[in-house]
Amino acid sequence: MLVTLARKYLGPYRWAVVAVLVLQLVQTLAALYLPSLNADIIDDGVVVGDIGHIWRTGGWMLVVSLGQVAASVIAVYFGAQVATAFGRDIRRDLFHTVQTYSAREMAQFGAPTLITRGTNDVQQVQMTVLMTFTIMVMAPIMLVGGVILALSEDVSMSGLLLVVVPVLAASAGIIVWRMVPHFRRMQKRIDAINSVLREQITGLRVVRAFVREHREKERFGVVNEELFDTSLRAGRLMALAFPVVMLIMNMSSVAVLWFGAREIEAGGMQIGSLTAFLSYLMYILMAVMMSTMIFMMIPRAAVAAERIGEVLETEPSVVDPEAPVALEESPRGRVTFEDVEFGYPGAEAPVLHDLTFAAEPGQITAIIGSTGSGKSTLLNLVPRLFDATGGTVRIDGTDVRDVTQRDLGSLMGLVPQKAFLFSGTVADNLRYGKPDASEEEMWAALEVAQAKDFVEALPEGLEAVVAQGGATFSGGQRQRLAIARAVIRKPRVYLFDDSFSALDYATDARLRAALRPQTRDATVIVVAQRVATIRDAEQILVLDHGRIVGRGTHAELLADNPTYQEIVTSQMSLEEAA
Repeated sequence: MLVTLARKYLGPYRWAVVAVLVLQLVQTLAALYLPSLNADIIDDGVVVGDIGHIWRTGGWMLVVSLGQVAASVIAVYFGAQVATAFGRDIRRDLFHTVQTYSAREMAQFGAPTLITRGTNDVQQVQMTVLMTFTIMVMAPIMLVGGVILALSEDVSMSGLLLVVVPVLAASAGIIVWRMVPHFRRMQKRIDAINSVLREQITGLRVVRAFVREHREKERFGVVNEELFDTSLRAGRLMALAFPVVMLIMNMSSVAVLWFGAREIEAGGMQIGSLTAFLSYLMYILMAVMMSTMIFMMIPRAAVAAERIGEVLETEPSVVDPEAPVALEESPRGRVTFEDVEFGYPGAEAPVLHDLTFAAEPGQITAIIGSTGSGKSTLLNLVPRLFDATGGTVRIDGTDVRDVTQRDLGSLMGLVPQKAFLFSGTVADNLRYGKPDASEEEMWAALEVAQAKDFVEALPEGLEAVVAQGGATFSGGQRQRLAIARAVIRKPRVYLFDDSFSALDYATDARLRAALRPQTRDATVIVVAQRVATIRDAEQILVLDHGRIVGRGTHAELLADNPTYQEIVTSQMSLEEAA
């Protein structure tokens, strides 16, 4: 997967990649050439005493060194640019892919791991690509070139390479092999710690209210300790690699100097050649060490790349049709369910069974039932947050699966069960429903949603800052702002998923009265727990275990539907309900 990502995302920058490789080649060849020039100065300049030769050769060494430095700086500069663009493009595609996910895929992965994959995992792959540009190209050239040039200096001394290189390569290989499972576990531990952190931060008020700080500290301590243990094991192996490499390099240097001195004493080798041979040996061992560094990074990057690939390769279950059907120029927004069934993947039984009903424009269709009866799931089928696993959901007679998600979404005004506000300002959140909304339209929507008073009371008004998730507002205020965000859009279909539960009865009544004129020609589907919220609906559907067990007005159901009667009597007396 790491190779696949590199091939896909480095393709647009192929010329920059080629330039980096060429510059790295120039830098490496210059580095390999310098020891030969140094040996030439020692043997032909210093020993013979030719000062002119020293100046000429030294000047050429200076030119080669400057060329090496220039090539290295330019290569690192462009390599960093390409690697950074590589990471940017992967993050962009990850974000775009996640944006296409339905609720099913989001539940499959979970937010914490998606955050980790889009940040930490991408960083691991990006760093490996950068190190590849700066080291991986240089290492094999330096290794091969160093061996060839070492042989040209002294063949007999090169026998040391037959011992040193395999020992170093084997030592590095064993360490890398042991590190792979630790890196795999480390990424999972990072997922776990992100999950706990996210829960504790978003649920801080609940933690404080129940005085459970100590328990949450213990819970975080467990996952933190697990990450620490895994990181420590991987770090120990990584720390072991460099002393092993340095030990082998130093022992090799001692061996070269020992045998080289004997060769010089015997007249079979010159001092300059020994110096050059020692430099080439260091280059060879440095190449092996640099390769070891890369090989230590590759396992973790490979694990990260697999996790990124899982996200990019997961096809969303809700997709646009190949030949989409255009909606009417003036859609009415009539919603119909025809023998609809829905079941989650792997579930023993469907959540919804044989749902057939119509929600007409100009009417309120209310859905009520016990907890877990499938009310929210039913509502989510209309805007295709899920796709029905059986039957058909239609809007104005057209299967919602035959319409593009953009066209379908343009008809919908959804207020979710958990009102969510984005960080920014009140105006930013309202314009999320209608980007070009004017101030007059925003105040009108706030007035309908019974939010005008508290927004006017804010010093900044529409420009009041909204914290992430709307933490700066109460639950009822968040719900009213979310309703205003849907109202300002003036959709053909309003979907309220238990959107009035945080409101007091008086505010609930005023809001519903204000909504009536706004939704006079639209289809309104309301999921509710409170009978008072839906008693005036033209059609009430009673759900029980995913089936419609009652259908009618409040009075009709109160007269002859036991399930509805049970719900009503749990909230008020029959006299009050009537």
